[in-house]
Amino acid sequence: MQGVGWETAAKHKLGNASTDTHTRFIVHTRFIVDKAKTPEGLRAKAGLSAALKRKPPNMAEEQLILVDEFNRAAGSAAKTIVHRRGLLHRAFSIFIVDDRARILLQQRNPKKYHSAGLWANSCCGHPRPGERTVAAARRRLKEELGATCPLSFGFFARYSSDLDRGMQENELVYVYFGRLRDETQPDPAEVVDLTWLSWDEISHRVVRNPSAFTVWFKHYFRKHGADIKRFAREAARR
Repeated sequence: MQGVGWETAAKHKLGNASTDTHTRFIVHTRFIVDKAKTPEGLRAKAGLSAALKRKPPNMAEEQLILVDEFNRAAGSAAKTIVHRRGLLHRAFSIFIVDDRARILLQQRNPKKYHSAGLWANSCCGHPRPGERTVAAARRRLKEELGATCPLSFGFFARYSSDLDRGMQENELVYVYFGRLRDETQPDPAEVVDLTWLSWDEISHRVVRNPSAFTVWFKHYFRKHGADIKRFAREAARR
């Protein structure tokens, strides 16, 4: 898919997102598309097909949406399998702010299956097959933090990395922002601590003590720091 056809498809994916958001998504995804044409991209696509054929999904576990480098759904698989094999999947991350544009950080429960005990952004998760990504983000915010608030799309991120405990992260991520207006009631099985920090405070801590933060959180601040600051300020004014 090239030229106008790909731009139209990208805009359809993001629905009512802003024009600037469309542009960032399109430019970034064109890079992904070009990458998908490389030998590495073709091998990754072949690996995905092989993984889906080798083992049927474990329906007792949460199913994640597998995607190709165009962000087109390519099936589903159990969450553990996805992270053991590093399969590319759709995800979301949420940055909740207060009226001072401070960002709510959570410390993951030490018993989490990866990145245990580390600090991350307010909430993360995965849409389920047939579920809209923004609806999944609202659902997970309620499940994890016991909170509800309007969410707006900020930017699109793409990253992959090895994790601890033999896990791998390989995600196409929709990043949302929202202003918290009520109290949180975090699920202790997911979250053991919360803190509010400014963008500057977070940036300094990520540099000073990177091992305290999750891989994806560091990626967001290193690659999308200016976007985070801007969208956090916009959300704080709503």
